[in-house]
Amino acid sequence: MESLSSTHSPGRGRCGLPAGKSSAAGSPRRRPPLRDGINFPRPVRRTSGFTAIHQPLDEITLPDTYSWNKLIYHHLVRGEVRDAVLTYRRMLTLGFCPDKHTFPRTISACRLLGDLLLGRQVHCLAVKHGFQLDHYVITALIEMYGRLDGLDAARSVFDKNPLKNSVSWTILARLLLEQKEARLVVDMFCEMVNSGMEFDPIALATAIGACGRLNSLYEGRNVYEAVRRCGLESDVLVSNALIRMFLDCGSSDDAWKIFERMPTKDVISWTTVIRGCVKEGRFSEGLKLFRMMVGEGLTVDSVSVSSILPACARMTGCKNGKEIHGHLLRGGIDVNIKVQNAIVDMYMKSGCVEYAARLFTEMEKKDAISWTIMILGYSLHGRGKLAMDMFHEMVSLDVETDDQTYAAVLYACATAGMVDEGKLYFQRIQKPGLVHQIQMVSLFSLAGLFDEAIAFIEEWRIQRQPEVLKAMLEGCRVHRHRRLGKHLAEQLCDMELLNPDNYTLLSNWHAQAGNRDAAEKFKEMIPDMGLKPQRAYSWIEHRNKVHVFGTGDTSHPLSGRIYRELEDLTRKIRDEGYSCDVDFSLHDVDEEREHEIIGHSEMLAVSFGLISGKAGETIRVTKNHHICHSCHDALRAFSKILQREILVKDLNFFHHFRDGHCSCFNLG
Repeated sequence: MESLSSTHSPGRGRCGLPAGKSSAAGSPRRRPPLRDGINFPRPVRRTSGFTAIHQPLDEITLPDTYSWNKLIYHHLVRGEVRDAVLTYRRMLTLGFCPDKHTFPRTISACRLLGDLLLGRQVHCLAVKHGFQLDHYVITALIEMYGRLDGLDAARSVFDKNPLKNSVSWTILARLLLEQKEARLVVDMFCEMVNSGMEFDPIALATAIGACGRLNSLYEGRNVYEAVRRCGLESDVLVSNALIRMFLDCGSSDDAWKIFERMPTKDVISWTTVIRGCVKEGRFSEGLKLFRMMVGEGLTVDSVSVSSILPACARMTGCKNGKEIHGHLLRGGIDVNIKVQNAIVDMYMKSGCVEYAARLFTEMEKKDAISWTIMILGYSLHGRGKLAMDMFHEMVSLDVETDDQTYAAVLYACATAGMVDEGKLYFQRIQKPGLVHQIQMVSLFSLAGLFDEAIAFIEEWRIQRQPEVLKAMLEGCRVHRHRRLGKHLAEQLCDMELLNPDNYTLLSNWHAQAGNRDAAEKFKEMIPDMGLKPQRAYSWIEHRNKVHVFGTGDTSHPLSGRIYRELEDLTRKIRDEGYSCDVDFSLHDVDEEREHEIIGHSEMLAVSFGLISGKAGETIRVTKNHHICHSCHDALRAFSKILQREILVKDLNFFHHFRDGHCSCFNLG
């Protein structure tokens, strides 16, 4: 607090005594009379440290108020709050007059000590001595009352002050923001602007942050106009707050304009725009900005690294993630547990399970987030039983579990088919949320226990939750439960009228059942409603370049070789006796139903990896939709005859194809 570090000239002596005389002279043990109506306790036996500090004051013939203020400040900065209060009491007991520097420090000590009664007494004494309008006293009182007596008391002190300033407003605004009263902060800011009060950068940044919490672009632009009138647009603190606010309000263009106009950018400026790019899925742009920040000579910190690592948590970004990890190691940058968790998570989600496991083992300290990342990561890669082993080890080490941990555990049970264990752990959750309920529906559905899934949905009354029905639909896809799947798709159409994937499911179901007229009807409904279904794409990285393939794609320069390779492989697996399931009844991509499997996007990407990559290396492909049964069967066969691992990340799972098997519980 500013008042704690303020400087001032020495006081003029003791309260009500002529210079050169002391009420304590002669007999230091004599207890003086009560002063200013405050009851002081009997002298407390001092600790040796306290006595040693106060000994010089006792030896000085006429110590002044300045010396007492310095001693109070000394205790505060050392965290010795109780000693600061005792010093203040002793100062009054010996007859010294507190001044405008004594009161703010003592009020701060009362706040830190949580002593509202004493704080009120000090407030009364400040009023008696005429310091009720002092800026430092006012700000100290606002914070003390806000912390110990509520926002109404703090607001009362602020409103009664005729000399309002930017500092007192900022303290009150921050107290309001802590209680999620962002709207009130914005309204107060507008009132203060209309009254002509001048704002400093800290106050402006606080008001801008309140607009960001409201996600109100209109209010944010109004505050921005106030910033421009104050001439503080180029201030780094204000500019950083503006960038964050515009990103929170969904206006990345405005944020980028502020960033480009900044004459000076710090690490916070770069980190904020990088986080915005990653949040919006502009991973390449975020990585480019991170490289530019490093090129500017700025030292990256844990926050900036944590902001960019999610951009690398995908298979095509693994190389970038390794580069950033290497930069941290080479630079000897201190990596806290938050960054370590982000690195492990990045490796897990980019498909490098072994890297993640090794780093997790090497971590000296692990928190609940560390264990949850590993549990969820192993589950995503089809290692549900290993994930459960991690959870049991976590419990044995007395690591505190939370709701996120149990959500990961339930997902692990679903991928491993551990129904009984899932039921047991669900019962241990005190207040199950929707995410836990969805995982239980997924657990029952993937295990083929549809009656239990339906009973669970009815018990928890979550029939109208689209994500619940989609979890059950995934089980229908796995177990080819077409009738129930059709019913669920129809319900989803009623709940999500503007989701084209639901109409695609119904169109595919009717086509698979031989009802072409109904299939065409639902297919035509999509463009008629102005909807545009997401096309299926797959991509693979080769020589630092990402190659993207669509269904039936022939635009790639190597398309001839890609299709010939697929035809040869398809012929070989048929000669080996493999057959591919062509069930598309519950598939969410209409265009793939009308193409042979050699034209599916993931097959084209795998074929490109085979003809372009090194012999024996793992082929890594990402797809933006679910992998269909036919491609899944074909890729299992490819891995067998080629003796090569193929890794395909679809919409929500990693499929590791090895020796004719898949890691997934769903389709393999």
